[in-house]
Amino acid sequence: MERGLGSAPSRSQRSASAEQRGLGHICHWEMNSGIISRLSDAAFEDPWSSIFMNVLSPLSFIKVSHVRMQGILLLFFAKYHHLPYIRILFTNSTPTGLFGYWGNKGGVSISLKLYGYYVTIINCHLPPHICNNDKRLEHFDRILETQNSERHGIPNILDHDLILWFGDMNFRIEDFGLHFVQESIKNRCYSNLWAKDQLSIAKRHDVLLREFQEGPLLFPPTYKFDKNSNNYDTSEKKRKPAWTDRILWRLKRHSQDAPHTLSLPAPHFSLSLKLYVSHMTYSISDHKPVTGTFDLELKPLVYTPPITLMPESLWTMENDMVVSYFSAPDFPSSPWDWIGLYKVGMRHINDYVSYVWVGDNQISVSDNLHQVYINISSIPKNADQFLLCYYSNNLHSVVGISTSFQVRNAGGGRVSQRTSQSPSSVSCEATSGGTGEWKEDGGRPGLLPLPPVLSLQIPSRCFLREEPLGEAQPQI
Repeated sequence: MERGLGSAPSRSQRSASAEQRGLGHICHWEMNSGIISRLSDAAFEDPWSSIFMNVLSPLSFIKVSHVRMQGILLLFFAKYHHLPYIRILFTNSTPTGLFGYWGNKGGVSISLKLYGYYVTIINCHLPPHICNNDKRLEHFDRILETQNSERHGIPNILDHDLILWFGDMNFRIEDFGLHFVQESIKNRCYSNLWAKDQLSIAKRHDVLLREFQEGPLLFPPTYKFDKNSNNYDTSEKKRKPAWTDRILWRLKRHSQDAPHTLSLPAPHFSLSLKLYVSHMTYSISDHKPVTGTFDLELKPLVYTPPITLMPESLWTMENDMVVSYFSAPDFPSSPWDWIGLYKVGMRHINDYVSYVWVGDNQISVSDNLHQVYINISSIPKNADQFLLCYYSNNLHSVVGISTSFQVRNAGGGRVSQRTSQSPSSVSCEATSGGTGEWKEDGGRPGLLPLPPVLSLQIPSRCFLREEPLGEAQPQI
């Protein structure tokens, strides 16, 4: 493994407590890209995904999407109650190494809609060496240009509400000699070096690059270190330290009377940087990882999910339970849509314990009210908490999610529904109008109404259960 860098947007207007504020968690790691490692990762889960899922799943985060190009990996996590409001539009890879044919350099991206807003996240690895600054800027432009999709209805990337761009950008410090740079670092006079930072110089001359913001560089340059130490390069090359690992962001520009002026972002969507630091204790690489922590505040453009799982009493038979849900009139349903049953604390969308194709196990349809049954015969009746997710094949996203519940002993026993989502402290209270509010433990309501989410109902008659679904299991 080589170097790591991450960025964590952490709050929306639905936030309730410090632990609950995380809307999403974004991580990048440049990984070992050797042939053996790549073959292993193709057959098994990559080690960084596994590590982060182990850490984040107890905090109610799940892995929503990922994209990898050789050694460049981008992971996107979110707390599961946000899933119906996150739509993954597409992932993209742009190789720029070896005349554009090799992915050791270039960028990967995830584009999504978040509560109705367009967001693109880009991770890149640009060309090294101080003399290649023009090539770095050329690759920067090329990666940006390839983010524009020809898919219908997706705007140009420069019209997206947020672009979050980070990675090993490889910008160096010009002019100053090695001794001056080292003494400035030793005395923590980082501001002495800012004026000769190549990225800062480029932003002064490039109008588009100037629209990307960055936090102040109040930490030591993150490259190049002797491995397993905090000493800058002591090899024969004695590379000059530099801030190669960076986190940038750009908010959508809003037109004003003057065509070339940049207005403030719209008040209903704002991003503020809370922390921008390096982690000097990490020593297995010649880079030090950099993290950024952000607050994202927004007024949702979408208030209800496409699929609403109804909040009624929860019942089960010995082998089957019935799921009732409403679909929005314009929801593009597919017979390949499926509902997964998950243990609370699931790591990713394929981490289901059972599932059902809605087209195969449908019982009834009436005025957008649907019923399907799901087999639970193989699920142990213990103290585990479960929830349901509806996955849309056309939208490639989770579009409905339930509150958590418990499957008790078979034989017609009732399933208990929790009033708070484990392991978090958030609760959802339903009202007569079919909406709810997120509340903290102390009962203070959040800013947004939350739609009801779950109904499991036992039918009054028996149904013939189909044979197991076999090998045609849903995979994302």
